[in-house]
Amino acid sequence: MIFSRASPHFRWFICGLLFYATTVNYMDRTVLGILKPVIGRELHWTETQYGLINSAFQLGYALTMPIAGWLIDRFGIRIGYSAAALVWSLASMSHAFAGSVLQFSAARLVLGLGEAANFPAAIKTVADWFARGQRALATGILNSGSNLGAIIAPLVVPFLARRFGWHSGFLFTGSLSMSWTIVWFLIYREPSKMFRSDAPHASVDHIPYRSLLKGRATWAVVLGKGLTDPVWYFYLFWLPGFLQTNYHVDLVNIGPPLVAIYLSADIGSIGGGWLSSALLNRGWPVERARKGVMLIFAVCVLAVAFVPKTAGNLWATVMLVSIAAASHQGWSANMYTIASDCFPRSVVASIIGLAGLFGALGGMFAHTAIGIWLDFSKEAYGPLFVIAGLMYSVALLLIHILMPRDRWTTGAA
Repeated sequence: MIFSRASPHFRWFICGLLFYATTVNYMDRTVLGILKPVIGRELHWTETQYGLINSAFQLGYALTMPIAGWLIDRFGIRIGYSAAALVWSLASMSHAFAGSVLQFSAARLVLGLGEAANFPAAIKTVADWFARGQRALATGILNSGSNLGAIIAPLVVPFLARRFGWHSGFLFTGSLSMSWTIVWFLIYREPSKMFRSDAPHASVDHIPYRSLLKGRATWAVVLGKGLTDPVWYFYLFWLPGFLQTNYHVDLVNIGPPLVAIYLSADIGSIGGGWLSSALLNRGWPVERARKGVMLIFAVCVLAVAFVPKTAGNLWATVMLVSIAAASHQGWSANMYTIASDCFPRSVVASIIGLAGLFGALGGMFAHTAIGIWLDFSKEAYGPLFVIAGLMYSVALLLIHILMPRDRWTTGAA
């Protein structure tokens, strides 16, 4: 082992494991979008059918999110996180044996059931191991794994598909998730009291969902995630098809544009977490630091609304989507951190679970609507990018209105 569990540096080893978990988590969910042209031609999918398959993933994600958060808060991170990763790794590999829309939908449903636990468990782990001034950076690092997963998948999966068939992509990514499950179960233990930076939070009893849902602070986080998560799912599941339809980018050449976009998102995730942490360390109030950084990203993400103006220029489109993807991930790193800023650690996973529930439900309806719209409009993506650009400004306004001022200073229940 690199560090002793008693070492103050061990927390960064734990952060590295969270980063790896998020990386393989997103590789598992990204594979289908990359292989959509190949599988779609073989199985004769329409855009509506593809939308429904992705909606099955979001349904599973939505169903499990609040349950996963509650179970992790009640019974601990080690067992809950390991069990969830085992479910999603097996579900990922099961795609290789699917041969119909119904079978793919079932595989996506179970994948969503397992993957829903990733962020509630990861954010609670960060709350346990990191002081408030370090949390956004740690969250930005682990959240950047979602972008690395989306970078690695388009580089590796097309090669595997050409060499061994499309089934191999699902088997490969699922096996990576299985490897993480084993490592986490063997290594992870709860931190000692010396690592707990917010002692008052540790002593608060578990709060039931019915009580959490009565609070404005809960709805600030829930709506902040619920409005912006579907935008990320749009990029994740529909962007490869958009590039293939509008720029004739085939499976062999899909890698470079997607790598550019998700590498930018990685920079945004780590940079967004670093920026608000740096402001806190300079003495900024928590509320001002988080909201100020999120405002920057809400403005920057508006760039994606101009994608329709770049028709015919692949790399101009990639640049605009890259700015939006980086902005989303910088926003997301701070959005997650708000939960650990403003709530006791005993309910952090539950809050993230509720927020993920609404984000997944939004994504489920969005996938269905996107598929129907694209079939109806003959692949008119323009309005979708405009809507994507506006969601963050709306979400930040609601957070500003709903989040009580005293939450940022006390985090009281």
